Amino acid sequence: MKILLLAPHPFFQARGTPLAEKMMLEFLSARGHEVDLLTYHEGADVDIPNCKIHRIVQVPGVRNIRPGFSMKKVVCDVVMFEKCLRMVRRTRYDLIHAVEESAFIAAFVRALTGVPYVYDMDSSLAEQMIEAYPRLNFAFPALRRAEALAVRQSLGVLTVCAALEDVANDLAPGKPIGRVEDTTLLTSNPFGRNGTVLPEEVTEGPMAMYVGNLERYQGIDLLLEGFRHTLHHLPDAQLVIVGGRKDDILRYRDHAVSLGIQLAVHFIGPRPVALLADLLREADVLVSPRLKGLNTPMKIYSYLDSGTAVLATRLRTHTQVLHDDIALLVEPEPEALGRGLADLLGDAPLRERLGRRAKEFVQQEFTPEAAWRKLDAFYTKMEARIAETKS
Repeated sequence: MKILLLAPHPFFQARGTPLAEKMMLEFLSARGHEVDLLTYHEGADVDIPNCKIHRIVQVPGVRNIRPGFSMKKVVCDVVMFEKCLRMVRRTRYDLIHAVEESAFIAAFVRALTGVPYVYDMDSSLAEQMIEAYPRLNFAFPALRRAEALAVRQSLGVLTVCAALEDVANDLAPGKPIGRVEDTTLLTSNPFGRNGTVLPEEVTEGPMAMYVGNLERYQGIDLLLEGFRHTLHHLPDAQLVIVGGRKDDILRYRDHAVSLGIQLAVHFIGPRPVALLADLLREADVLVSPRLKGLNTPMKIYSYLDSGTAVLATRLRTHTQVLHDDIALLVEPEPEALGRGLADLLGDAPLRERLGRRAKEFVQQEFTPEAAWRKLDAFYTKMEARIAETKS
């Protein structure tokens, strides 16, 4: 088939959704489809067979586009909508694969041209907007109706977690839905590690680590405030935070200073995905303090695969994958997180047991091979439905 994939964010960047999209493009290419990718002006080009990248024009003053809802994204989506229309009028596409809010663009294009679309639902857009702008809570019913329309008009919905599968089922009972969770990003290194991958300022001591962006929904404030309680029990504990933009790092570093824990907290910035396995294995505990969102953080699957013990907040964003046999789950408040982290850092047998069970668990269902198997089942259904409409 000739497929148009809409990616309404910078592509490529080494973070959750773009990483998942790269895998999707590789899957569609390997399946023999020809894919045009339409994305924002920011991001790095990647070379994937049978895939051509198209970008919107750079909008003056719009740069450094962050994850999540923002007015910058709204402006870029308007420009993307116009370019999508031009591309559909110029090229005869069999299918549009629409990620996140681009499903609204695809629904409009379908109404004009009849080109079907798959809704790649990485988050609930209605809930994401309310979380970003709580004062819009009065508009939630209208936003949910718009989301329902995008689901109902689609050929099928692809979700990344059980919570979003429930949302899609509630909005459109009977709609074909596939669930393809994110996967571990760790790959085996036949040559082993070549020394430490941490900077010299990270001293000896029990070490907790967070890896990912530093957007507010990730719960970094909770992590820092909780770690202050950890230091009351383990004064030599260290916290290493990997990732983040410069402005976020500066803001959270100032917060660490205000809490009086700056000597034990190390912000080391982004690191290449190729170093992820070695980074995760340097830690004694890996932490995911996320506070908002329905989808499971992509980092969780690599955390589990590393064999290092995991601590996470007891919220559905985590519990739809994690359970008490493979991770330490704590209530999302500072004292509970801090005490749980201290207990886990101080209990080597528990860490070993959780890490071993977690690695066994992730290897069963959350590998790239498992994702491709689930994608194959979903796209087989979509291709059959498209063939039916053409016959």
